[in-house]
Amino acid sequence: MSSTLTHAASTHPNALRDRLLTAGVTTALTADHSEFERELTGFNTAVQHRPPVVVVARSSDDVVTAVRVAAELDLRVTVLGHGHGALAPVVEGIAITTRHLTSVVVEPAERTARVAAGTPWSAVLEAAAPHGLAPLCGSAPHVGVVGYLLGGGLGPVARTYGFAADHVRSFRVVTADGRLLHCDADTEPDLFWALRGGKGGLAVVVEVTLYLVPLAVVQGGGLFWAAEHTAAVLHAFSSWTAALPEHVTPSLAVLRLPPAPELPEVLRGRFVVHLRVAVVGGPDEAEQLLAPMRAVAEPLLDTVGPLPYAAVGSIHADPVQPMPVVEGGLLLRAFSAEAADALLAVAGPDVETPLAAVELRLLGGAVSRPPTVPNAAGGRDAAYSLHVVGAPVPELLPVVVPAAVAAVFEALAPWDTGSSQINFVGVANDPARLRRSWSPEVADRLDGVRAAYDPSGRFPHPARR
Repeated sequence: MSSTLTHAASTHPNALRDRLLTAGVTTALTADHSEFERELTGFNTAVQHRPPVVVVARSSDDVVTAVRVAAELDLRVTVLGHGHGALAPVVEGIAITTRHLTSVVVEPAERTARVAAGTPWSAVLEAAAPHGLAPLCGSAPHVGVVGYLLGGGLGPVARTYGFAADHVRSFRVVTADGRLLHCDADTEPDLFWALRGGKGGLAVVVEVTLYLVPLAVVQGGGLFWAAEHTAAVLHAFSSWTAALPEHVTPSLAVLRLPPAPELPEVLRGRFVVHLRVAVVGGPDEAEQLLAPMRAVAEPLLDTVGPLPYAAVGSIHADPVQPMPVVEGGLLLRAFSAEAADALLAVAGPDVETPLAAVELRLLGGAVSRPPTVPNAAGGRDAAYSLHVVGAPVPELLPVVVPAAVAAVFEALAPWDTGSSQINFVGVANDPARLRRSWSPEVADRLDGVRAAYDPSGRFPHPARR
């Protein structure tokens, strides 16, 4: 290839698109195409991607070809799924969207599912349910499988089964030089270690094989209390979670809800406290375990009961429609009565703040134990995860919402471990917090794996040195 063509393809979107199409990519779009913006729109509409070209991957061959062209032209490659994790707009190089790579093949005898990179968790839930099997998805099953797994994956039954990344059997990936590789515990073991929790900057995942767990039903749902019970519920949650068995995975959120018609009428437009819980056990045991929280005050709504695991997303009932989001997260070593008071002071019902949700997730249990085949997932030594989401009001997102998130972080600073769980890091976090999602030793090892598999930095990652 002549240097003139290389320069033209690197600097002019139409030339780069034509180069990709000539090389064999099925679909490559530039900004003048009617589908360009739709293809790039993710859940967080506050982050708007504008790369020169987006490759719409419809097969692993499309990914291989796009990466090889990027390597020839010395361009960066960014993969866009359809999850919540966008931290910054993509404005250079080649973007690859994987949302059209969707397939699920369940092998009941092996308790595995082979899943293409753009598949949402909802499709895996649907495919596994007839066999009494369950994937360890997150609280929002409408998001994609791969991005969640790469960050570890803390779902509604995490205390019972651990990180979702602990249950990965193998990956098929495209490396920075355009090779299609299989990696597992025995083949490319360093890359396999890094992909399970290291988040990015390593390779493009085109397929993953997951282990499923035998779980058809959980005792799950939520309890919602009115604003006047916030202090009592927070304090009860602090003491209740201190001794829960690991087959219980709870979280608690203070929510400022919009008057949206899709919400139950009793919750619309209200400040509420929402306990979300999943118990891997029988209904009688769940009733007994929940009794201390139910005794705090009469809830506005109580939906806890036997729940098909395929409907596990209803526990948190996370929003599914795209919206502008500014969020951030950190990990806590404890959530004491004093921490509850500190949270009330900055996010309670009497505080004027542009925050939609402040959530605490109890960790521990299986989350705290490394898997048989070690991986890079961080946050195992924390007791709680704190996640703060701003109100989706565009004019407040640049300054006002980040300041409100920072106020919550400052209030909880005495209990902060100093680190975060990578899937909960957002634009409201200090950028240094992203790298502190791993211990220094793990972060350094991740640097080494990235350097070995992507020495030129083809796949950008904010935590990369």
